Amino acid sequence: MKKLIACLLSVLLAGALYAKEKEAGTNNSATVALTGIVYDFSSEELLAGVEVTIEGTDMKTYTDFDGQFTFKNIKPGEYKLITNYISYKKGIEVLKVDNAEKEVKIKLTNSN
Repeated sequence: MKKLIACLLSVLLAGALYAKEKEAGTNNSATVALTGIVYDFSSEELLAGVEVTIEGTDMKTYTDFDGQFTFKNIKPGEYKLITNYISYKKGIEVLKVDNAEKEVKIKLTNSN
């Protein structure tokens, strides 16, 4: 009887570990990178230090010296990118992210 219970527990444990491993593999492969570039609408000058957030999440980054930003491990879906920069109007971009890497170009308008 003890051998039967031990065998049954081993099978259940192996099944649970297999399911957890399969679930973890699925989540990693379903994410993509979201990259973009932010520049001035009029002069097309690249803007460094622009705050870029994904609405409804705690994800935030800033553009580098070339106006570029990256978010990694983004799940496919529809997102709102919010951009904030001193002396510029707040930018809002609605975009749909699929299973391929997504690149977005954002033009900000000077508030003056």
